[in-house]
Amino acid sequence: MAMDALSQVVGNSPRMRELKQHVLQVAQADYPVLILGESGAGKEVVARAIHALSPRRDAPFVGQSCLAIPEPLIESELFGYEPGAFTDARESRAGLFEQAEGGTLFLDEIGDIPLSFQKRLLRVLQEREVRRLGGTEATPINVRIITATNAPIEQLVKDGGFRSDLLYRLNTFEIRVPPLRQRVDDVQALVEFFLRKHGARYGIEPDYPPDEVFEELKAYPWPGNVRELENFVVRWISLGKEALDALDKRVALSFEQQDTNRRWLSMTMAEIEAEVIQMVLHDCAGNKTLAAKRLGLARKSLYNKIERYAIDVVDGRKK
Repeated sequence: MAMDALSQVVGNSPRMRELKQHVLQVAQADYPVLILGESGAGKEVVARAIHALSPRRDAPFVGQSCLAIPEPLIESELFGYEPGAFTDARESRAGLFEQAEGGTLFLDEIGDIPLSFQKRLLRVLQEREVRRLGGTEATPINVRIITATNAPIEQLVKDGGFRSDLLYRLNTFEIRVPPLRQRVDDVQALVEFFLRKHGARYGIEPDYPPDEVFEELKAYPWPGNVRELENFVVRWISLGKEALDALDKRVALSFEQQDTNRRWLSMTMAEIEAEVIQMVLHDCAGNKTLAAKRLGLARKSLYNKIERYAIDVVDGRKK
C-alpha cells in the first residue's frame, strides 16, 4: 500500500528518499502539514501521497488553490452558503471544508490568502466547526488540513502579510519539497514516468531520449521544476529533439557560468525567484501573461510576486 501511494512521488535521489520518509512519518499523525517548495516542484503530489497513506484514505481529498478563488468569494467557497446570503445564492451549498468531511482538505498557495480572511480561517481550525455564509448554525468538521506555498512564509509573517498564530496552527509538521535542480539524478526517472503517462494518454509508444539529451536535461536549471519537465516530455513526444529549443537557454546559461553559480548559491530562494522572474519578464518584453506561462505560474500569482519583489514590469528590472 505504501509503495502504491508513493508511486507518484518519483525519484530515488538522497533528497527524495528523505522526503518519502517524511511523508510516511507524518501520514499517520493526523495533524496539519505545511508543504514548502517552489512552483511546480510537486507539492500537491506530496499532499495526495500523505492522504493516501493516512487513515483518511477512503474519505475525500479536496484540493484548491487559494489564488484561484476571487477574494470576495473565498469565505463562501471554503465555508459554504445558505439561500439569500448574497444576490445569486438561491440554494444551499456546502463549502470545501464540508466537502472534505472525514478526509483531507489541501489548500495550495496559502501564503496568498487575504490577510482579512486569515482570522476567520484560524477560528475554524481552532473550533473545528464552520458556519455557512448567511447561516446561523455551526457545523462540526472532521478534516485534516494540508497547506502549501511557494511564498517566503516566514518573511510574510515578519512583514505583516501573514498571521503568526495561523502559521503556527498550520505547520505542526513542515515538509520541504526540493527543486528539481537540486535532485538532477531524478530527471531520467521523471522523464520515463511522464513518457509512460502521456504515451498511454495519447495511445502511442513515444521515442526514448538518447543519452546526450539526458545530459542536456540534467544541465538545465529547471526554473519551472517538475511541471516544466513534464511539459518538455509532452513536447518531446510530438516534436522529438526540436523540443529542446523550447527550453529557456538564457536561464540555463546563467546557471552554467561558474562565477554566476557562486552568486546564485549565496542567494536566498526568494532572491533567486525574483531574479528568474526578472529575466523571464525581460525576455517576454514585459508581457505578464506570456511570462506567467513560461514560469508555470497563475497570472495572479505572478502579479503578487511582481508586487512583492518590486519588479518593474516594463523591462523586468527591480524598481
